Amino acid sequence: MRTTPTPEDEHEAIPGLEPAPRPARATRTGGAARREAGYEIERELRGRGAVAIAGVDEVGRGAWAGPVLVCAAVTDLSPPPELPGRGDRAVRLTDSKLLTRAHREAFAEILPGWLSCHAFGEASAAEIDEVGMTEALRRAAERALGALPSRPDLVLLDGAHDYLRRPWAPASAEGCEAWRVRCEVKADQRSVTVAAASVLAKVRRDRLMEAVGADHPAYGFADNAGYPSPQHQRTLASDGPTPHHRLSWSYLDDLPQWRHLKKARAPQPPSGQMTLL
Repeated sequence: MRTTPTPEDEHEAIPGLEPAPRPARATRTGGAARREAGYEIERELRGRGAVAIAGVDEVGRGAWAGPVLVCAAVTDLSPPPELPGRGDRAVRLTDSKLLTRAHREAFAEILPGWLSCHAFGEASAAEIDEVGMTEALRRAAERALGALPSRPDLVLLDGAHDYLRRPWAPASAEGCEAWRVRCEVKADQRSVTVAAASVLAKVRRDRLMEAVGADHPAYGFADNAGYPSPQHQRTLASDGPTPHHRLSWSYLDDLPQWRHLKKARAPQPPSGQMTLL
């Protein structure tokens, strides 16, 4: 019996289902771990036959208010755009959390013209309350992928959890699309495609929450994007939730005067649920 894979075995492996490579070691700049996104993952997957690769990232999973939003982005593997930095140093594309707000906004202006295509999908707070976060996130991702002009050969997800998969439903179930998925930890720092999706998703949701905040200024949504900042928590305790709050979240357990508004969570599937943070 053969116990080790041959090169032929690896070539025949279905892209997205073979073991993922270990993340590269982070470089250090100024004492903090930084990573410039590259095309290492995309080139490996192209070598296995996946030409159109959609990088997918989400934002808003752990917020108390607002939707969860997903961006799907496709590149042609051309060099990504850069921003002018201090001195002769350029600001390169990476995970949105490693960029300043100004740099995210600047990238968000130029990425749509550089990407081959991109699209967004979201699930509202009410939908999250109705079906739970994992199903809401899956729906948002499918809406983003479905809005692309053509179906990608493979979906590259940031993280270790394949939230596009429905473990509680057979692959033949009606409406259950079988996406070919590759999960990569820290993909938003290692993959240009996912980094672009990360930036676009973050900027789009921040702008959406800023617009929502115009009607509810006391909550500070323009600054906290629906996450539990001190200002958000104080106003929530005194004024209660807005129509944009997730009413199945456990924060209501700590607010006796508003606890009666809490909605029961939707029945959870047998497996596949993910944490909020």
